[in-house]
Amino acid sequence: MSATLPLPTTTAARLSPLILACLAATWFVWGSTYLAIKWALVSFPPFFQMGTRFVAAGVLLGAWALWRGAAWPTRGQWLSAAILGALMLGGGYGATAFAQVSVSSGLVVAFIAVVPALVALFQWPYGERPTKLEGAGIALGLLGVVLLTQGQGFGASASGLIAMAIACATWCLGSVWAKHGLPGGLRLALAPGAAGYASQMLAGGLLLLGMSWAVGETPSFPPDARAVACWFYLVVAGSLIGFSAYMLLLERTSAGLASSYSFVNPVIGMVLGVALGGEVVSGQEVLAAGVITGGVVLLLAARR
Repeated sequence: MSATLPLPTTTAARLSPLILACLAATWFVWGSTYLAIKWALVSFPPFFQMGTRFVAAGVLLGAWALWRGAAWPTRGQWLSAAILGALMLGGGYGATAFAQVSVSSGLVVAFIAVVPALVALFQWPYGERPTKLEGAGIALGLLGVVLLTQGQGFGASASGLIAMAIACATWCLGSVWAKHGLPGGLRLALAPGAAGYASQMLAGGLLLLGMSWAVGETPSFPPDARAVACWFYLVVAGSLIGFSAYMLLLERTSAGLASSYSFVNPVIGMVLGVALGGEVVSGQEVLAAGVITGGVVLLLAARR
């Protein structure tokens, strides 16, 4: 499979209005989706919620891409979509939603702030060695995660902690593979543009629905009105806008810049969780989130 994810070549490309809009979408929109996931869980179980959300978004985006004249993905491109969809959507989103059954949305989004550190570590085999400043950021971020796991939220939910570890690992691995290809030089080629994002959403969403069926999930009927509103918000804001923006950033910028959303998401997620969701966050967990954010700041400073 040939590569279709171009590497960044100019500063102008990274600072274009489209790139800035994509950064804003991943920084601010994604930060608000974790509380929406929590509220939607009232009626929609985790795998069912994520699966239906991405299938719906994939159908809408795919139909729009075909209407615009995009070519139908080839067999190789569907295979790439299945691999990346399984990692980033099946593992990343599925495990995150599962963790939120027992852990507050604020703590979940704080845990996700370790993503830049993991991305930097996973890029090591591809010849991208962390600088001393990046190494300090990675170490600080991992220290913050250790502190976070000792708090009352994750300390009371071993399943939530394991789920978040799986979610972050699979998401970061999928992000790095989308950027650099599989170990050994085999590239993963999605269909160009919106058609590629749609195929990835469909592949990952169908896998999540299979997982939902396998564990016997059953949505509540009639569903809670707020849960339905949150589900629609996740389809539009979280999937069509946020996820598409992230994949575009992976295509046109560095993986480190694409994952910089984790600098802002913890603040927005914690504030919304406490202010609107009535969640309780301990002082130690706030400190841990601050330590993680400090690590992300160092990583961003090293890659500025």
